[in-house]
Order: sequence, then structure tokens, then C-alpha cells
Amino acid sequence: MEIKKVNSSDELLNCTEVIHELRPHLKGKNLVALFKQMQTEKFEIAVVEMNNKVVAFIGFRYLTFLYSGKTLYIDDLCTLPAYRGKGCASKLLDYALQEATKNNIDAVTLDSGYHRHKAHQLYLNKGFILGSHHFHLQLTSHEL
Repeated sequence: MEIKKVNSSDELLNCTEVIHELRPHLKGKNLVALFKQMQTEKFEIAVVEMNNKVVAFIGFRYLTFLYSGKTLYIDDLCTLPAYRGKGCASKLLDYALQEATKNNIDAVTLDSGYHRHKAHQLYLNKGFILGSHHFHLQLTSHEL
């Protein structure tokens, strides 16, 4: 199981299936333009490939907050349903934690939907705690 960092538009397009698994509202949208914008905000994607197919991905960025200091924030973590339970998400989470350590980051944080119970088990097993509730107010239609 190899982890690869996504750098190019072609590499990103190879991730479309797994991105849409987690973010179906992005179907039909310009993922390349969105990714390029997010890269200017220190966003990175890493993937797990099996048999030349991207089966899992993690997206994260570096931010600084008053409450946590230098923080690696995980935006996205998803594995295609047929590949769940094989350790892909765990491996990607370990990769993000290693990147945080390598970059002298103070904290790693993420938000997760209430219904994602298996993901929550993984996060708790990795030492994450339920530290807050996340509140959201969408101000625009979020069109790309």
C-alpha cells in the first residue's frame, strides 16, 4: 500500500471517484480549478493506490489558530466502499500525523459528520478526542 502526494491536474483527476464518494455535491464541478485555489491556501492531497486505482484520499492544510497554535487541519478522508477495512484510511491518517511532526505542528484537527461512526472509531483509536462541536452557516450557494 503506497501513499502518493497529488501534485498535478492529471493526478487529481485520477482521484475523482473517491472525492465524489465523500463530496458528491462536487460532481460536474471543476475540481482542477478548486484544487488549484485550495493549493494557494496550503492544501495538499495524498492518496492510496491499489492496482493503479486511487482507492482512498486525504486532504489537509496548514493553519494557525489561537486555540491550538500551528495546526494541520484534515478537510477530507475517505476510502471507496469496496476497500474499507483494509487499513487505507489508517495509513493516510498516519501519513498526515507524520507530516505534522515533520513540520513542527502543534495539533492535528478534523471535523466529521455525526453518521460516520466507523471513521470516529478510527480517530479515537489514533488518540483524537471529541474536543468541540463545529457550527456552520452557509452564506452562498457554494457553486464552483
